[in-house]
Amino acid sequence: MKQCLITLALVLTFSWGVQGQKKAFEPGELWLDTDGTHINAHGGGLLYDQGYYYWYGEHKDHNSLAQVGVNVYRSKDLYTWEKKGVALAVSEDPDSEITSGCVMERPKVIYNEKTDKYVMWFHLELKGMGYAAAKTGVAISDTPVGPFEYIRSYNPNKGKWPMNFNDDWKKDYVENPSLEWWSDPWYKEVKEGLFVKRDFNKGQMARDMTLFVDDDNKAYHIYSSEENLTLHIAELADDYLSFTGKYITLAPAGHNEAPTMFKRNGSYYMITSGCTGWDPNAARSFKSESIWGPWEPLGNPCIGEGADLTFNSQSTYVLKVEGVEDRYIFMADRWNPKNHIDGRYVWLPIQWDGDRPILEWKGRWNLED
Repeated sequence: MKQCLITLALVLTFSWGVQGQKKAFEPGELWLDTDGTHINAHGGGLLYDQGYYYWYGEHKDHNSLAQVGVNVYRSKDLYTWEKKGVALAVSEDPDSEITSGCVMERPKVIYNEKTDKYVMWFHLELKGMGYAAAKTGVAISDTPVGPFEYIRSYNPNKGKWPMNFNDDWKKDYVENPSLEWWSDPWYKEVKEGLFVKRDFNKGQMARDMTLFVDDDNKAYHIYSSEENLTLHIAELADDYLSFTGKYITLAPAGHNEAPTMFKRNGSYYMITSGCTGWDPNAARSFKSESIWGPWEPLGNPCIGEGADLTFNSQSTYVLKVEGVEDRYIFMADRWNPKNHIDGRYVWLPIQWDGDRPILEWKGRWNLED
């Protein structure tokens, strides 16, 4: 027994350091904060601000409904995280769009230099409506830890056509066309804007999402739309609180969700997933020389054992490590639908094969590897 305890102590010291400070990433393992509690920030994203990283994510209980809101954690080294509280809390007002029991997913926060505000966007589903609302919500704060003030929700780009939409496709929408889903005629209609036209007057569907701020401080909202069949890339207004009406469709009928976006050497990249509910699937990747496309599919970025299921995880964000050239971290969730609070995190370094991102499983790694 003494030998077992000594071995366990050595393992804990190796992983966490002599004073409890974590020294490496261990994908899929329990990740404790400085209070010794498993980090509860699912579907999250990171913000770097004045020497600290801030990790925003969904507070999960035993199901997927929002009971608390969006948690925020802070770190200097990306290994050790201190919980700073609830950045955006659910409302006690039963008439609020973010009342307890709604769905608040994939929160992302960006900083606006012009307004000196921190802006959070997230996928919002209204209480009691399942996933029918397909909205995106926005909140604002004076500090990165909040509290964030909820402003409103959108079905984006109401009354606007995508920039890459053919004029010939802007014909009247035929409601409930007698087309079998996944048939060749149906694929053709989706690619020619079947669902864009359906939702033109009320605004587009917006589910899984991420945010991206370019070098010129223009911000973009990337979301899964059209019944999760097509990705949209939409430009945000200068204050990051609304849409300008400029947007494109990406991979129509490709059935992508969980989008991430990042930039390397002047090129834009996306890593996404397929749509299989809580079950993992093979990741996808794309590259473009312009954020407005055209976007080139690069295939599954994962290699090795577990690649076909993205190592039992689903993408949520890609972080560019501050102060280190060409260092990117792929962030993903390993969902646990039987007990959502026990969802784990899979962070992996992005490697490169020319201009193609590569993900390979590493059970333990650090930034110096």
